[in-house]
Amino acid sequence: MKLLEGKTAIITGGSRGIGKSIVEIFAKHGANVAFTYNSSAESAKAIAAEVSKEGVKVKCYKSDASNFDNAQNLAAAVHKEFGSIDILINNAGITKDNLLMRMSEEDFDRVIQVNLKSVFNMTKAVQRVMLKQRKGSIINMSSVIGLKGNAGQSNYAASKAGVIGFTKSMAIELGSRNIRSNAIAPGFIVTEMTENLGEETIKKYYENIPLKRGGTPEEVANTCVFLASDMSAYITGQVLNVDGGMLT
Repeated sequence: MKLLEGKTAIITGGSRGIGKSIVEIFAKHGANVAFTYNSSAESAKAIAAEVSKEGVKVKCYKSDASNFDNAQNLAAAVHKEFGSIDILINNAGITKDNLLMRMSEEDFDRVIQVNLKSVFNMTKAVQRVMLKQRKGSIINMSSVIGLKGNAGQSNYAASKAGVIGFTKSMAIELGSRNIRSNAIAPGFIVTEMTENLGEETIKKYYENIPLKRGGTPEEVANTCVFLASDMSAYITGQVLNVDGGMLT
């Protein structure tokens, strides 16, 4: 059963990790997908070509979601190309970890800009289209760190906590037009980035997770499918933890 048949999704940061899995799984569920990348055009185009074999329209765009004008231009280009914008996944994000004593102002500002301002930029950019359509699903990628905090990640925690506040505000603002706004808070997800932590560090993380393992990008992507589809038609303003029980 294809849960997203005929819908169009914009996915920021869709060329690797969780974002790439979202692109792949959305296409399998029948969605037409526009995704952004920042670095390798070759890699992004290869993903688009591969995913389009699912029989859907897939296009990659070089765009920086943390830049207001880039976000406006992207939304306009996608709407012109695809004819609608039904789903927005604000997935773009970075980390620049350090203890506050050693954290530079530049590193704090950049994480807020990419992780939080991008959500404002993209939501504002697609809002007009979704309001006209009187429907839409906005899914923002937060983190368990935004709920519990973490030493050495004050910038990241602040950005992801801000995403939750923004998500809930949009649920209230846009709900009367049948536009839903939800957040996902992943826990320890096994990606290229986390694999570099080393075996001992990973083992310690697993000890504190009730399911005793890390999550997969696909498990986060499946949650996005649920929140993007009509199966979650009466869910808005919520934060779904995909964390194996880490915060239980």
